[in-house]
Amino acid sequence: MEEPANRPARPRPPDPPAAGTSPGTLEAVEVRAMFDRIAGVYDLMNTAMTAGLHRHWRERAAELARVGPGSRVLDAATGTGDLAIELARHVSPGGEVVGCDFADGMLARARVKASIADAGHVLPRFEWADALELPYEDDCFDAATVGFGARNFADLPRGLRELARVVRPGGRVVVLEITTPTRAPLSLFYRLWFDRVVPALGRLAGALATLASRLRRSPSPAAIAGANSYLPDSVKRFPAPAVLAAEMERAGLDDVGYLLTAGGIVAIHTGTVSRGRA
Repeated sequence: MEEPANRPARPRPPDPPAAGTSPGTLEAVEVRAMFDRIAGVYDLMNTAMTAGLHRHWRERAAELARVGPGSRVLDAATGTGDLAIELARHVSPGGEVVGCDFADGMLARARVKASIADAGHVLPRFEWADALELPYEDDCFDAATVGFGARNFADLPRGLRELARVVRPGGRVVVLEITTPTRAPLSLFYRLWFDRVVPALGRLAGALATLASRLRRSPSPAAIAGANSYLPDSVKRFPAPAVLAAEMERAGLDDVGYLLTAGGIVAIHTGTVSRGRA
Protein backbone atom coordinates (compact mmCIF):
# COMPACT_ATOMS: atom_id res chain seq x y z
CA MET A 1 0.00 0.00 0.00
CA GLU A 2 1.05 3.59 -0.47
CA GLU A 3 1.66 5.71 2.58
CA PRO A 4 1.40 9.60 2.82
CA ALA A 5 4.68 8.11 3.32
CA ASN A 6 23.59 21.60 -17.90
CA ARG A 7 25.64 23.27 -15.38
CA PRO A 8 28.95 23.10 -17.34
CA ALA A 9 30.80 19.88 -16.66
CA ARG A 10 33.29 20.15 -13.81
CA PRO A 11 36.29 18.03 -12.93
CA ARG A 12 35.51 14.88 -11.03
CA PRO A 13 35.34 15.74 -7.32
CA PRO A 14 37.79 14.17 -4.90
CA ASP A 15 36.60 11.06 -3.15
CA PRO A 16 34.95 11.69 0.23
CA PRO A 17 36.46 10.42 3.47
CA ALA A 18 36.19 6.75 4.35
CA ALA A 19 32.64 5.64 4.86
CA GLY A 20 33.65 3.33 7.68
CA THR A 21 34.52 -0.28 8.21
CA SER A 22 31.14 -1.68 9.26
CA PRO A 23 29.48 -4.26 6.98
CA GLY A 24 27.92 -2.73 3.88
CA THR A 25 30.07 0.39 3.91
CA LEU A 26 32.99 1.21 1.66
CA GLU A 27 34.89 4.33 0.69
CA ALA A 28 33.59 5.94 -2.52
CA VAL A 29 36.73 4.95 -4.40
CA GLU A 30 36.22 1.33 -3.32
CA VAL A 31 32.56 1.33 -4.38
CA ARG A 32 33.55 2.72 -7.78
CA ALA A 33 36.28 0.14 -8.25
CA MET A 34 34.01 -2.71 -7.17
CA PHE A 35 31.30 -1.80 -9.67
CA ASP A 36 33.86 -1.35 -12.43
CA ARG A 37 35.15 -4.87 -11.73
CA ILE A 38 31.76 -6.58 -11.62
CA ALA A 39 30.03 -4.63 -14.41
CA GLY A 40 30.01 -7.66 -16.69
CA VAL A 41 28.10 -9.83 -14.22
CA TYR A 42 26.14 -7.17 -12.31
CA ASP A 43 22.86 -7.87 -14.11
CA LEU A 44 23.14 -11.56 -13.27
CA MET A 45 23.88 -10.76 -9.62
CA ASN A 46 20.99 -8.31 -9.41
CA THR A 47 18.64 -10.88 -10.89
CA ALA A 48 19.81 -13.39 -8.29
CA MET A 49 19.38 -10.93 -5.40
CA THR A 50 15.85 -9.95 -6.46
CA ALA A 51 14.70 -13.30 -7.90
CA GLY A 52 14.25 -11.55 -11.23
CA LEU A 53 11.61 -9.12 -9.96
CA HIS A 54 13.73 -5.98 -10.32
CA ARG A 55 12.39 -5.35 -13.84
CA HIS A 56 8.82 -5.04 -12.59
CA TRP A 57 9.89 -2.72 -9.77
CA ARG A 58 11.72 -0.45 -12.21
CA GLU A 59 8.61 -0.26 -14.37
CA ARG A 60 6.62 0.89 -11.34
CA ALA A 61 9.27 3.45 -10.38
CA ALA A 62 9.19 4.89 -13.90
CA GLU A 63 5.41 5.20 -13.71
CA LEU A 64 5.67 7.04 -10.38
CA ALA A 65 8.04 9.60 -11.91
CA ARG A 66 4.95 10.92 -13.72
CA VAL A 67 6.73 11.93 -16.90
CA GLY A 68 5.48 11.76 -20.46
CA PRO A 69 6.40 12.53 -24.06
CA GLY A 70 8.83 15.44 -24.21
CA SER A 71 9.92 15.22 -20.57
CA ARG A 72 13.56 15.45 -19.52
CA VAL A 73 14.60 12.95 -16.83
CA LEU A 74 17.78 12.17 -14.90
CA ASP A 75 18.54 8.66 -13.68
CA ALA A 76 21.36 9.01 -11.14
CA ALA A 77 23.60 6.07 -10.18
CA THR A 78 22.19 4.50 -13.33
CA GLY A 79 24.39 1.38 -13.19
CA THR A 80 23.83 -0.70 -16.31
CA GLY A 81 20.98 1.54 -17.39
CA ASP A 82 17.81 -0.52 -16.89
CA LEU A 83 15.79 2.24 -15.25
CA ALA A 84 17.00 4.84 -17.77
CA ILE A 85 15.94 2.56 -20.62
CA GLU A 86 12.52 2.10 -19.02
CA LEU A 87 12.15 5.87 -18.57
CA ALA A 88 12.95 6.34 -22.27
CA ARG A 89 9.73 4.50 -23.09
CA HIS A 90 7.77 7.02 -21.02
CA VAL A 91 9.29 10.21 -22.46
CA SER A 92 9.11 9.15 -26.12
CA PRO A 93 8.66 10.81 -28.48
CA GLY A 94 10.62 14.01 -28.06
CA GLY A 95 11.93 13.53 -24.54
CA GLU A 96 15.39 13.07 -23.09
CA VAL A 97 16.84 10.68 -20.53
CA VAL A 98 20.27 11.21 -19.00
CA GLY A 99 21.78 8.32 -17.06
CA CYS A 100 24.82 9.12 -14.95
CA ASP A 101 27.15 7.00 -12.85
CA PHE A 102 30.69 7.22 -11.49
CA ALA A 103 31.64 3.68 -12.57
CA ASP A 104 32.85 3.68 -16.17
CA GLY A 105 32.44 -0.09 -16.48
CA MET A 106 28.75 0.14 -15.65
CA LEU A 107 28.26 2.99 -18.11
CA ALA A 108 29.86 0.95 -20.88
CA ARG A 109 27.37 -1.85 -20.25
CA ALA A 110 24.48 0.64 -20.17
CA ARG A 111 25.42 2.06 -23.58
CA VAL A 112 25.52 -1.41 -25.13
CA LYS A 113 22.11 -2.33 -23.66
CA ALA A 114 20.52 0.93 -24.80
CA SER A 115 21.85 0.46 -28.32
CA ILE A 116 19.93 -2.79 -28.71
CA ALA A 117 16.76 -1.66 -26.91
CA ASP A 118 13.54 -0.78 -28.73
CA ALA A 119 14.50 1.56 -31.57
CA GLY A 120 11.09 3.22 -31.38
CA HIS A 121 12.04 5.10 -28.20
CA VAL A 122 14.50 7.88 -27.47
CA LEU A 123 18.05 6.73 -26.80
CA PRO A 124 19.23 7.51 -23.26
CA ARG A 125 22.49 9.42 -22.95
CA PHE A 126 24.92 7.91 -20.47
CA GLU A 127 27.68 10.00 -18.94
CA TRP A 128 30.06 10.11 -16.00
CA ALA A 129 28.91 12.04 -12.93
CA ASP A 130 29.09 11.75 -9.17
CA ALA A 131 25.61 11.75 -7.64
CA LEU A 132 26.94 13.81 -4.72
CA GLU A 133 27.94 16.66 -7.03
CA LEU A 134 25.83 16.52 -10.15
CA PRO A 135 27.16 18.60 -13.08
CA TYR A 136 23.76 19.96 -14.08
CA GLU A 137 21.99 23.30 -13.69
CA ASP A 138 19.31 23.84 -11.07
CA ASP A 139 15.74 23.00 -12.14
CA CYS A 140 16.79 21.47 -15.47
CA PHE A 141 14.97 18.11 -15.27
CA ASP A 142 11.28 17.26 -14.98
CA ALA A 143 12.09 14.31 -12.70
CA ALA A 144 15.04 12.45 -11.21
CA THR A 145 15.25 8.80 -10.23
CA VAL A 146 17.71 6.49 -8.54
CA GLY A 147 17.17 2.74 -8.63
CA PHE A 148 19.10 0.45 -6.27
CA GLY A 149 21.83 3.11 -6.04
CA ALA A 150 20.98 5.35 -3.10
CA ARG A 151 22.37 2.81 -0.62
CA ASN A 152 25.77 3.30 -2.27
CA PHE A 153 25.80 7.07 -1.66
CA ALA A 154 28.64 7.93 0.70
CA ASP A 155 26.48 10.82 1.95
CA LEU A 156 22.77 10.04 1.54
CA PRO A 157 21.39 13.46 2.61
CA ARG A 158 23.74 15.20 0.18
CA GLY A 159 22.75 12.87 -2.65
CA LEU A 160 19.05 13.50 -2.02
CA ARG A 161 19.62 17.27 -1.97
CA GLU A 162 21.40 17.06 -5.31
CA LEU A 163 18.51 15.12 -6.86
CA ALA A 164 16.06 17.73 -5.60
CA ARG A 165 18.25 20.61 -6.79
CA VAL A 166 18.34 19.57 -10.44
CA VAL A 167 14.55 18.96 -10.68
CA ARG A 168 12.20 21.83 -11.48
CA PRO A 169 9.60 22.91 -8.90
CA GLY A 170 6.66 20.55 -9.15
CA GLY A 171 8.81 17.74 -10.57
CA ARG A 172 9.26 14.37 -8.92
CA VAL A 173 12.14 12.57 -7.24
CA VAL A 174 11.81 8.77 -7.08
CA VAL A 175 14.00 6.44 -5.02
CA LEU A 176 13.72 2.68 -5.59
CA GLU A 177 15.49 0.49 -3.05
CA ILE A 178 15.47 -2.93 -1.47
CA THR A 179 14.57 -2.69 2.19
CA THR A 180 14.42 -5.02 5.17
CA PRO A 181 10.98 -6.45 6.04
CA THR A 182 10.18 -6.60 9.74
CA ARG A 183 7.21 -8.96 9.85
CA ALA A 184 7.38 -12.75 9.94
CA PRO A 185 7.36 -14.99 8.02
CA LEU A 186 8.77 -12.78 5.23
CA SER A 187 11.48 -11.38 7.50
CA LEU A 188 12.70 -14.92 8.18
CA PHE A 189 12.72 -15.79 4.47
CA TYR A 190 14.52 -12.51 3.75
CA ARG A 191 17.33 -13.29 6.18
CA LEU A 192 17.66 -16.79 4.77
CA TRP A 193 17.76 -15.44 1.20
CA PHE A 194 20.36 -12.74 1.83
CA ASP A 195 22.46 -14.53 4.44
CA ARG A 196 22.55 -17.97 2.84
CA VAL A 197 21.20 -18.11 -0.70
CA VAL A 198 22.77 -14.95 -2.16
CA PRO A 199 26.29 -15.78 -0.84
CA ALA A 200 25.90 -19.31 -2.24
CA LEU A 201 24.97 -17.85 -5.60
CA GLY A 202 28.01 -15.61 -5.30
CA ARG A 203 30.26 -18.62 -4.75
CA LEU A 204 28.73 -20.28 -7.79
CA ALA A 205 29.24 -17.15 -9.86
CA GLY A 206 32.84 -17.03 -8.63
CA ALA A 207 33.43 -20.60 -9.75
CA LEU A 208 31.96 -19.80 -13.15
CA ALA A 209 34.13 -16.70 -13.35
CA THR A 210 37.23 -18.79 -12.67
CA LEU A 211 36.34 -20.97 -15.62
CA ALA A 212 35.45 -18.01 -17.82
CA SER A 213 38.63 -16.11 -16.92
CA ARG A 214 40.65 -18.85 -18.55
CA LEU A 215 38.86 -18.12 -21.80
CA ARG A 216 38.41 -14.37 -21.72
CA ARG A 217 38.75 -11.31 -19.53
CA SER A 218 36.19 -11.47 -16.73
CA PRO A 219 35.73 -10.38 -13.09
CA SER A 220 37.85 -12.28 -10.60
CA PRO A 221 36.12 -14.70 -8.20
CA ALA A 222 37.30 -12.51 -5.31
CA ALA A 223 35.63 -9.45 -6.85
CA ILE A 224 32.34 -11.30 -7.25
CA ALA A 225 32.51 -12.74 -3.73
CA GLY A 226 33.21 -9.29 -2.31
CA ALA A 227 30.27 -7.78 -4.16
CA ASN A 228 27.94 -10.54 -3.01
CA SER A 229 28.93 -9.70 0.56
CA TYR A 230 28.78 -5.92 0.19
CA LEU A 231 25.47 -5.70 -1.66
CA PRO A 232 23.32 -7.60 0.91
CA ASP A 233 25.08 -5.83 3.79
CA SER A 234 24.42 -2.44 2.17
CA VAL A 235 20.70 -3.27 2.11
CA LYS A 236 20.69 -4.14 5.82
CA ARG A 237 22.31 -0.85 6.86
CA PHE A 238 20.13 1.34 4.61
CA PRO A 239 17.54 3.49 6.44
CA ALA A 240 14.08 2.05 7.01
CA PRO A 241 11.34 3.45 4.72
CA ALA A 242 10.01 5.95 7.26
CA VAL A 243 13.52 7.21 8.00
CA LEU A 244 14.30 7.61 4.29
CA ALA A 245 11.03 9.52 3.85
CA ALA A 246 12.11 11.94 6.58
CA GLU A 247 15.48 12.40 4.87
CA MET A 248 13.70 13.25 1.62
CA GLU A 249 11.62 15.86 3.41
CA ARG A 250 14.78 17.37 4.87
CA ALA A 251 16.20 17.49 1.34
CA GLY A 252 13.40 19.90 0.40
CA LEU A 253 10.76 17.57 -1.03
CA ASP A 254 7.03 17.87 -0.40
CA ASP A 255 4.27 15.25 -0.47
CA VAL A 256 6.75 12.49 0.35
CA GLY A 257 5.30 9.00 0.43
CA TYR A 258 6.33 5.46 -0.25
CA LEU A 259 4.96 2.30 -1.72
CA LEU A 260 5.96 -1.02 -0.17
CA THR A 261 5.81 -3.93 -2.57
CA ALA A 262 6.91 -7.56 -2.75
CA GLY A 263 5.70 -8.04 0.81
CA GLY A 264 7.80 -5.16 2.12
CA ILE A 265 11.08 -6.15 0.49
CA VAL A 266 11.08 -3.16 -1.87
CA ALA A 267 10.23 0.47 -1.18
CA ILE A 268 9.57 3.09 -3.85
CA HIS A 269 9.74 6.58 -2.38
CA THR A 270 8.42 9.65 -4.15
CA GLY A 271 8.58 13.35 -3.40
CA THR A 272 7.73 16.58 -5.20
CA VAL A 273 10.11 19.50 -5.43
CA SER A 274 8.51 22.44 -3.63
CA ARG A 275 6.87 24.96 -5.95
CA GLY A 276 7.80 27.66 -3.47
CA ARG A 277 11.51 26.92 -3.63
CA ALA A 278 13.59 30.05 -3.94
